[in-house]
Amino acid sequence: MTNQPNPSTPSQLVAMDERSRLIFDEIMQAYMETGEPVGSRTISRRGVKLSPASIRNVMSDLTELGLLASPHISAGRLPTQSGLRVFVDGLLEVGRINLAEEDRQRVERHMARLKGGSPRDVMGEASELLSEIAGGAGLVSSPKRDAPVKQVDFVPVSENRALAIIVSEDGDVENRLLILPPGLPQSTLTEARNYLNARMVGRTLSEAREGVLSELRENQAQLDATATRLIEDGFAHWTGEDPQRGRSLIVRGRANLIDDARAAEDLDRVKQLFEELDKKENLLRVLDEARQADGVRLFIGTESNLFSLSGSATIVAPYMNAERKLVGALGVIGPTRLNYARVIPLVDYTARIVGQLLDGRTVSGGKDKYE
Repeated sequence: MTNQPNPSTPSQLVAMDERSRLIFDEIMQAYMETGEPVGSRTISRRGVKLSPASIRNVMSDLTELGLLASPHISAGRLPTQSGLRVFVDGLLEVGRINLAEEDRQRVERHMARLKGGSPRDVMGEASELLSEIAGGAGLVSSPKRDAPVKQVDFVPVSENRALAIIVSEDGDVENRLLILPPGLPQSTLTEARNYLNARMVGRTLSEAREGVLSELRENQAQLDATATRLIEDGFAHWTGEDPQRGRSLIVRGRANLIDDARAAEDLDRVKQLFEELDKKENLLRVLDEARQADGVRLFIGTESNLFSLSGSATIVAPYMNAERKLVGALGVIGPTRLNYARVIPLVDYTARIVGQLLDGRTVSGGKDKYE
């Protein structure tokens, strides 16, 4: 499992003295249970054998470190974004992330029923299951189509426009309209087409893209500047997806976000989050970031530009095919008080199972990497 810890506070939880670490941990646990500010009396009632005064002194120190904050003068403390990040990084460092056996069995039991089912059924069940167990909204994106390229062409449709066409071996066709420079001769379109067909046929778009653009950057291609720009424009528009069908994004469990709201400001946060959840392209972009990683990615608050204003956390993971090739991604969006120790391995394990089902394999999660 991978993550992106805050570089300014590596191992900060491990570096705390035992008393500070105990109190910080109890504050985090209490916050995740209630979502409310935590005071010294609450910590005492949780079994910490220190006086309220001693607990307040430690809480003051943690506040000075930027790990806690007080919403009101007389209120208790809430973890800051930095505090949440330190807590999660500490969980990862000391090996406290384990998939609960009950969650493992529930995922396998629910998902195994979908063997041989349609990709949309698998995605829908995974999103629903994640939302039920994690208590947030479950997200699953469909795989990016990445069949080998059969043919590339540039077809003029007017004096200054042309269709950039990719035909895949699975029969899908992707057309993108390009704006051409004035007076561009047909010979330039032919030159660009021949160049790309020589380098792309039989390879997937993602495989060919890097090699072609690298060759262009290093000026190794024997092309004039106009043909080079035309090819670069084509790659900027080609996505490997059918522009009419688009990609599927399934979101389940929005009601969980409403149930978690406890005050007017929480409702405002949820309303904003709902607006962001309706922006399909932005959500797909966040999920696609997970496809660049080799495991779970976690975004807390402003660590994700998309959800930075909604006070939420996003946990996403890629799912892979039998060749360990990244295909799509899934995840959970919820309040910052998500049960990270439970949800992180849950998202990772569900991604493994979804990859197996979409690839036609038998559901078998294998050894838990957190143990």
